[in-house]
Amino acid sequence: MTSTWLGVPDDDPFSIDNLPYGRAVLPDESTRLVVRLGHHVVDVSSLGLPPSLDALLASGPSGWARTRAEITALLTDDRHVDAVEPHLYRVEQVTLRLPFHVADYVDFYASRDHAANAGRIFRPGGDPLPPNWTAMPLGYHGRAGSVVVSGTPVTRPHGQFRDGAALVFGRSGRLDFEVEVGFVVGVGGPGPIPVARLGDHVFGVSLLNDWSARDIQAAETVPLGPFLGKSFATSVSAWVTPLAALDAAWCDPPPREDAVAAYLDDRGLRGGLDIALEVAINSHVVSRPQFARMTWTPAQMLAHLTVNGAALRPGDLYASGTVSGPEPGQLGCLLEMTRNGAEPLLLPDGSSRTYLDDGDEVRITATVPGPRGRLALGEVTGRIRTDPIGG
Repeated sequence: MTSTWLGVPDDDPFSIDNLPYGRAVLPDESTRLVVRLGHHVVDVSSLGLPPSLDALLASGPSGWARTRAEITALLTDDRHVDAVEPHLYRVEQVTLRLPFHVADYVDFYASRDHAANAGRIFRPGGDPLPPNWTAMPLGYHGRAGSVVVSGTPVTRPHGQFRDGAALVFGRSGRLDFEVEVGFVVGVGGPGPIPVARLGDHVFGVSLLNDWSARDIQAAETVPLGPFLGKSFATSVSAWVTPLAALDAAWCDPPPREDAVAAYLDDRGLRGGLDIALEVAINSHVVSRPQFARMTWTPAQMLAHLTVNGAALRPGDLYASGTVSGPEPGQLGCLLEMTRNGAEPLLLPDGSSRTYLDDGDEVRITATVPGPRGRLALGEVTGRIRTDPIGG
């Protein structure tokens, strides 16, 4: 293993072992592909490397590996100091943008804990899991155009919801977050994609918040799936961590109780990921979900997404669904934490929440094991604001 001449410690969350990619507006107002190293970003576009993450995604596994090797050499070999230093910036000197063009967006429902927790709320006394949940990774096709970068304000949406027996139109009063992990597709092509070929198509991961208007969602999700209750905003981290940085994070998923179709059989692949997540409301940590508990793996989600022949495109984004657990300190959304508003969440400042208030900021962070310390997956934040439209 090598160390960087920039002096970033080997156990820094953004060490040379990490090197996530982003898109940044530099002080000269140019927009460049950058990588993060410690508290610095490196303008790799100006060093003869791909001009954008979109271009890198389309270059495929050989291009991904070659680019990462070239960046690592530039930042570890003292002979490159003079060439690289003019293209180094402090993180606070740049403005981060959405890192790639989102082609399509799909959101899954892959946590057994989340599905069961929600089922106990909405179907007390009944089977908490939908009858098809154990057979396939359930999901819905979202709106790519409403995916925004971390830090973008989130406008409280308007829509129709129930007030007693009547449907009324107005601002959502049950605005929620969902702690998720997104997977960024690099190489396109027709489906189906076998579970063993995840690394041929998925470039990396990005933290994701699937904002949800629970009242609008409840009114429209009969008989079809989520629509306006979800499509107003989905926030992603400004950093995409390549799968190449996650070698130490792969793990076995939880034991499966039910048989699955052959195209979902991933036995022997160690398809789980040991990602420790943390979510805070107004800087108060409210939960620490563990992605290693997810029942459906990233490879199974991709296989199910494409099994009908659906094609992939560079920039496709699919998300895990809410990452949750069985204990109060592991829940991934306010729906679960407050039992749909019945049991308000108390915050350390003395305030309480059933759902999000205007002005609230939600921050999701995560780390994974690395070869010499834990690596950070960046953060995804968003602050709630009210828009005056709709009366």
